[in-house]
Amino acid sequence: MNHAMRRGCLLALIAAFLASVAFAQNPSADTLVINARIYTVNSKQPWAEGLAIQKGMILAVGAAKDLQKYRGATTKVLDAKGHLVLPGFTDSHIHFLDGALSLLRVNLSQAKTIPEVQKLVKEYADKNSAEPWVLGRGWQYPVFAPSGLPDKKYLDKILPDRPVYLEAFDGHTWWANRKALQIAGVTAKTPDPPNGKIVRDRATGEPTGAIQEDAADAVIRRAIPLPTRDEKLRALRAGLREANRVGLVRVHSAGGVNIGSSDLENAALFDELRKSSELTVRMYLAYRLDPPTLTRKELAEIEAARQKYHDDWIAAGAVKFFLDGVVEGHTAAMLTPYSDDPKQIGALFWDPAEYKQAVERLDRGGFQVFTHAIGDRAVRLALDSYESAAKVNHTQDARHRVEHIETVAEEDIPQFGRVGVIASFQPLHAYPDDDTLNIWARNVGPERAQRAWAWHSIESAGGVLAFGSDWPVVTLNPWPGVQSALTRQTDEGDPPGGFVPKERISLEDAIQAYTLGAAIAGRREKTEGSIEPGRVADLIIISQDLFKIEPSDIGKTEVMLTMVGGTIVYQSPHWAEAKSAAAGKVE
Repeated sequence: MNHAMRRGCLLALIAAFLASVAFAQNPSADTLVINARIYTVNSKQPWAEGLAIQKGMILAVGAAKDLQKYRGATTKVLDAKGHLVLPGFTDSHIHFLDGALSLLRVNLSQAKTIPEVQKLVKEYADKNSAEPWVLGRGWQYPVFAPSGLPDKKYLDKILPDRPVYLEAFDGHTWWANRKALQIAGVTAKTPDPPNGKIVRDRATGEPTGAIQEDAADAVIRRAIPLPTRDEKLRALRAGLREANRVGLVRVHSAGGVNIGSSDLENAALFDELRKSSELTVRMYLAYRLDPPTLTRKELAEIEAARQKYHDDWIAAGAVKFFLDGVVEGHTAAMLTPYSDDPKQIGALFWDPAEYKQAVERLDRGGFQVFTHAIGDRAVRLALDSYESAAKVNHTQDARHRVEHIETVAEEDIPQFGRVGVIASFQPLHAYPDDDTLNIWARNVGPERAQRAWAWHSIESAGGVLAFGSDWPVVTLNPWPGVQSALTRQTDEGDPPGGFVPKERISLEDAIQAYTLGAAIAGRREKTEGSIEPGRVADLIIISQDLFKIEPSDIGKTEVMLTMVGGTIVYQSPHWAEAKSAAAGKVE
């Protein structure tokens, strides 16, 4: 080889080396998102024009001109067309399989009168004549004013010979007809189970058909055939599609509501969907722990679940307690009696000492605790138990959570920030409809109602907010929730000025509660919850710029596109696919 050839080879090697260095410094992106208005939820860089994605992770975020260096021969280009881009939303409190199954059953959420309920139930029953039980959910307490509780006679009138069992919108009261009670063997002599109540006629003692709290499982639901594996898979596929359609990329499952529908108990089905590339929502699954105590067997099951499921798509390691019930049914545990009925104060489902001990054991094992606590007495017990566990175990940053927090004593609000407890709220629970204003507010009384769903107070005192839906209690669509967090009004603008308006929060804080706040609540803020390098490429493109519209219009938001791990999992029919100059149509 002559000198010129050697020199040519040397120059070629140098060029190849420099090219490899340049590629290492500016690797080619799999996807570029351009022409975007990106709100990153990253305080160091709140806004950007585009981003680069590689191997499901965000590679770079910034100005359009700075991202061109990541464009390679095979890079796909997604034109956001000037739309607002946000991190994908997380639902921080959901019962996913329960919600998914509800998509296949009768939905009573829009019924305002007893005849409307009867019409919907009868139509569903006629269309599904092969189903042995008529099941559904969503009925509202104001439909049955003034008592707020249903009676079997309304169902017996339309379906006397077929069992019917319908869940209230909040998942704490159920409604059975005479046939359902008969099949389940429920009579006037059937005793109330622990933490549950069979509502009875005061004159005769006969069951009215209303079933409260844990009596739902103990006396009725055990008689209902469980959904089959195929029914569950069909429901889950429908639920995943709906979640992606409204912009959800992760959910925190707060345990099962119905027998056989716990998300953790059905984790193998989620895993099956993952293996077939059908799992398009990341899952964080909590183990439901019921009183009276935490046993060694249960602790072993909780640990086994954490060992088996611990990746970015399916993870266990959380434990869910129910400390009390709901305000509407007088089952939420209060510090002082209910205003509408001073004889009632609610009751704790757990013995305080047993609950505190269980929290300490779980905290010591590194498990995250979710506690359903609606009444101010239950909230106080949860906060005190978390603080005690941290002191006893010398643990830090456990991020235990209180779920719902519908009413809280004023002196307890600073404890969220001081102890580092996550405040897990569902904004639509505060929607000021007839149930909230005429039953909930009446029951708690005007003094406690001034601390209803105290989002702003807790956040101002240093607490971290994480928002969700409690689906199927309300829709899993987060956009009405964002609107509610800003307005605390109905869609019609009632009440004027908002329901407890001092507890409204800003748009930025509401978005954060569904994104970065939710990631903090799930111990994943280093990889999720914001649009910045090193985070997963979970993002959404939405139909309207939330920062440029009236808050009362936010609920109308549509998701144009949802991306999870760099893969597009949903596109609206209204979204025309962008063309890439380098790679053609985005797929």
